[in-house]
Amino acid sequence: MSGLHSVEKIGGTSMAATASLFDNVLIAGRSGDDLYNRIFVVSAYAGMTDLLLEHKKSGVPGVYGRFIADDGADGWLEAMAKVREAMHDRNGEMFARTASLEEANAFVDLRIAAVQDCLADLGRLRSHGRFCVKEQLLTVRELLAGLGEAHSAHSTALLLRDRGINAAFVDLTLWDQDDLRSLDERIVEALEPIDLRHTMPIVTGYAGCREGMVRRYARGYSEMTFSRIAVLTHAREAIIHKEFHLSSADPRLVGEAAARKIGRTNYDVADQLANLGMEAIHPRAGRGLRQTSIPLRVRNTFDREDEGTLICGDYVSDTPRVEIITGVRSMQALQFFEQDMVGEKGYDAAILDALTRHGAWIVSKSSNANTITHYLSIDAATVKRIMADLQSLYPDAAISAQPVAMVSVIGSDISRPGLVPDALDALAQANIDMIAMQHQIRNVDIQFIIDCANFDTAVRVLHQRLIEDVADQSEGRQAA
Repeated sequence: MSGLHSVEKIGGTSMAATASLFDNVLIAGRSGDDLYNRIFVVSAYAGMTDLLLEHKKSGVPGVYGRFIADDGADGWLEAMAKVREAMHDRNGEMFARTASLEEANAFVDLRIAAVQDCLADLGRLRSHGRFCVKEQLLTVRELLAGLGEAHSAHSTALLLRDRGINAAFVDLTLWDQDDLRSLDERIVEALEPIDLRHTMPIVTGYAGCREGMVRRYARGYSEMTFSRIAVLTHAREAIIHKEFHLSSADPRLVGEAAARKIGRTNYDVADQLANLGMEAIHPRAGRGLRQTSIPLRVRNTFDREDEGTLICGDYVSDTPRVEIITGVRSMQALQFFEQDMVGEKGYDAAILDALTRHGAWIVSKSSNANTITHYLSIDAATVKRIMADLQSLYPDAAISAQPVAMVSVIGSDISRPGLVPDALDALAQANIDMIAMQHQIRNVDIQFIIDCANFDTAVRVLHQRLIEDVADQSEGRQAA
């Protein structure tokens, strides 16, 4: 395998729009040999992993959440019954052929029964006080996560075969094996025998492996599987299919007409977006693609004709300009002030150790002679626990936290003269007070720290001044 094929990842929302997915991505007017030399890595259908683990945003417990809460014998069984019902309903909406529907439902029933038996056995062990099953609960989470991707990959392969396409269901979930190989070994073993010229592999986004995908990558595990497959098979291009274009700002904030699709950018910009929590690509997944010079394309599932955004390692815009205005609507600014810090080392390491212990995501940081400020994407309760830890270590330090928002101005080259004064003027004109600002020497991003209440307005006025007005001036000069 080398160089001729693409590896394409399909997100959960796109998977759930099955008709559009087939019309615009999987088939998209192709026939014969043009259908092949493509490997698809699929997520679970939208909402399915929420039912299996917990709701991604609200935290409402699914099967896993109810099992670890020891929510009575019936609690997790009821949640599992909802998963089965949802998978059957999904199959019922997709399959026209009765035989295929029965095969798809039988597959779901077999997998759910197997996982249910494991949980029941574990539940019996847990009820006996002498057994400690803490470590096994992590395995339960891995098993449940794989169930969603096994369903979506199996159904998709079956639907493609119903249309006469030679699709192969590639199951990396390790659902009934105890041979814990590495992720790379599992991928190579599964894909090496497949002739991509005549077969379309539909691969589960979850992969059972020694590292533990959910343990290491949380809910971003399918992008790691996608990235490693692209790297290990030496793909020509990696493609992510999402339900939106990668745009200059959120169209809901700046308006559909004002937002501009990003045509090209680089991995440096993609890293900044990932750091801010934007779903372009998992930061660790982008690393492998960048290091092996595999270009990444982000396409909109619902816009078949558009080529999407091409992300390469060596791209820099022809002229310095801002490409994207985005940010974090709510985060915590943790400020650590200690007068004795001047000239001393070790404070930074101790703070980082505390942040790591509490699983805090560091969006940005700044420091001077006696103050270190971390901007953290965590909730208020967690930051209080971090402050208590640090205060016990440094009783004389003044430690505080406050909720803030960050608006980030990003581009592959934002060294345009006058950009910062323009941005500050736009914020001032909108009566937005700036709490702090950071501008890195690399000229890839500028971060403005503001009050949370001003986030939407700040995105709008900065987009207007730094992207829309600049584009209008450029078009005006060309017309003249």
